[in-house]
Amino acid sequence: MKLVIFGCGYSGMAIAKAFAAAGAHVCGTTRSAEKLDHLTAAGIEGFIFDGETLSPELAAAMRGTTHLVQSIAPRESGDPLINIAGSELATLMPELQWIGYLSTVGVYGDHQGAWVGEDTVCVPVSGRSKERLEAEQAWADTGAALGIPAAILRLSGIYGPGRNAFVNLERGTARRLIKKDQVFNRIRVEDIGGSALFLSKEKLGGIYNVTDDLPGPPQDVIVEAARLMGVEPPPEQAFETAELTPMARSFYGENKRVSNAKLKAAGFAFAFPNYPMSLAQMWQDRRWKTNTSELAK
Repeated sequence: MKLVIFGCGYSGMAIAKAFAAAGAHVCGTTRSAEKLDHLTAAGIEGFIFDGETLSPELAAAMRGTTHLVQSIAPRESGDPLINIAGSELATLMPELQWIGYLSTVGVYGDHQGAWVGEDTVCVPVSGRSKERLEAEQAWADTGAALGIPAAILRLSGIYGPGRNAFVNLERGTARRLIKKDQVFNRIRVEDIGGSALFLSKEKLGGIYNVTDDLPGPPQDVIVEAARLMGVEPPPEQAFETAELTPMARSFYGENKRVSNAKLKAAGFAFAFPNYPMSLAQMWQDRRWKTNTSELAK
């Protein structure tokens, strides 16, 4: 089994670790030489990919690929890999057996706190979510054209070692924003890796929500992390008057509870089904500061 991860960042590292543990040879792309060193340090065969051209070395690595994960965000012009490869993907990857595309639950848009599932009509609000939805369809069409399963993994708010409320509290950047009835789902990064491996082993395609069991108010996560650390949580701030970037404010414009029932019905068991037990595990194991390079080892 040979996996190539286009855009091997935080989630890609977790996917790399899961596949490597299953015996796969893992390759990954990044945009910079500095990050290339991080991939090498993590045991990943790394390549530079600028989103516009395939180097001869990367093209050679792709020829033996059996599994593909695409994590690079789309542009207004579409998905960068599809733009480059297009109908030539079968020629570039003649051994390809499975495709995984990392998307976002943001494609559902705002459902005023109601539960949503894979069959819920998507009404994306932001331009980036609309682009994601278009990229999802492009990869689904690509899989159908190639006759191989293409799994669309819709991810909720990603956290894990090195990226969590403990880190934010330590840095003094944690904020306890209060917006009435606002809830979010989350997903521990290792469960992204595990779900991608599971879907590939089961040769499953289609759309899957990769998200936890416990949608809830974002301020509750900060309070729980502070309790475990034995520190005072930051003071409450009203969302309406808080200073936020346009992107941060846009996240609060979408309110929904995302169901993971389909993925669990397929047979996947989440290692970290809710944030209280997940935070407790990170705190007890002292892994909350772990960086992404270490995560992939």
